[in-house]
Amino acid sequence: MDTMAKLEILADAAKYDVACTSSGVDRRGKKGQLGAASAAGCCHAFTADGRCVTLLKVLLTNVCCYDCAYCVNRRSNDIPRAAFTPRELATLTVEFYRRNYVEGLFVSSGVIKNPDYTMELIIETARILREDEGFRGYIHAKAIQGASPELLERLGFLVDRMSINIELPSQSSLDLLAPEKSGQAVVRPMRQLCEGIEQSKQDRKLARRRHLSASVKSFVPAGQSTQMIIGATPETDQHILKLAESLYQSVSLKRVFFSAYLPVNDDSRLPELNTEVPLTREHRLYQADWLLRFYQFSASEILDEQHPDFNPYLDPKCNWAVHNMHLFPVDVNRCSYEMLLRVPGIGVKSAQRIRVARRSGQLDLADLKRIGVVLKRAQYFITCNGFSGAHPGQGSAGRERITRALIDPNVFSGG
Repeated sequence: MDTMAKLEILADAAKYDVACTSSGVDRRGKKGQLGAASAAGCCHAFTADGRCVTLLKVLLTNVCCYDCAYCVNRRSNDIPRAAFTPRELATLTVEFYRRNYVEGLFVSSGVIKNPDYTMELIIETARILREDEGFRGYIHAKAIQGASPELLERLGFLVDRMSINIELPSQSSLDLLAPEKSGQAVVRPMRQLCEGIEQSKQDRKLARRRHLSASVKSFVPAGQSTQMIIGATPETDQHILKLAESLYQSVSLKRVFFSAYLPVNDDSRLPELNTEVPLTREHRLYQADWLLRFYQFSASEILDEQHPDFNPYLDPKCNWAVHNMHLFPVDVNRCSYEMLLRVPGIGVKSAQRIRVARRSGQLDLADLKRIGVVLKRAQYFITCNGFSGAHPGQGSAGRERITRALIDPNVFSGG
């Protein structure tokens, strides 16, 4: 099979792996070597100077010894199989980079023979790029669950970001749909990466003080992430969000990616989707994940035992505000920055701008609009200079009115 035929199969097989993540690495070009990495670089996104930055997203092989019910590449599926050699994939990456097709590599793989053997192939690919080709571009690798700690460490010094997929939100779901995998086999390497990243930061900090930073290699400088499938198993949104929060706190993940379940296999263990693919649920999880990482919310505030699943009609921030109307309206000229972040229609940037602007004088609605506040949502939760708020009243009736207004602004005009 020629290289392009392999690429067609293995690039298509990689489409279920999420890789749209900021690079987090700022590596300048060096004379005699190839490429560079920008801290703003992303997969299929735009940098601040308007460049479209892309990664070659591909599997090393779609041959797999596992038979996970949800995976199109499972061993029992009768599909075309292919595999790159490490040299082939490294050469392909370099040639695409020279043609300005890509600015980096995202590589994952099926498990061929065993986890250690597969990891050695990924390591060799990264080694050829870094050492033989002098490639200084961005590399994101998916680590293989169950590989030895020594191999994980070797790969960590060659790539910029590493992912270890948690796959499903609970061990019971893994036992049902992927019995050859375990949650602990994911958490252990995550902890190893977390410790290695922190140690690398300390080593480089010490080396900078001694003016020896060039001699210290970075270990996974762009951090680690994970991915889980949503909708293939019965866990609630609350369970999934609490798991994501726990991973952020315990192993310092950069991102948790949520992938809506797609029925690619016929298997009695998998649910039948009588409706559309759960993309709205995936979207709500990403919105709630944003609240955890940037808006100082906790998972228990967003969802609880009485409300274990997201409102399909309201985003999580609006839904939280509607159920906490006793905290509103707030005066944007006086309230804390933390409370500003909790107002629907006020984002992180606009909250920061309000905090700076109100030092110079009282802000009114026109000022807030110029700052970037979305008044269609915020008006129900704020007061400011010359505006007493469009509060719809207390109790269940007021909550119902504001819910309808947030879903459709024409229902309730305020007052």
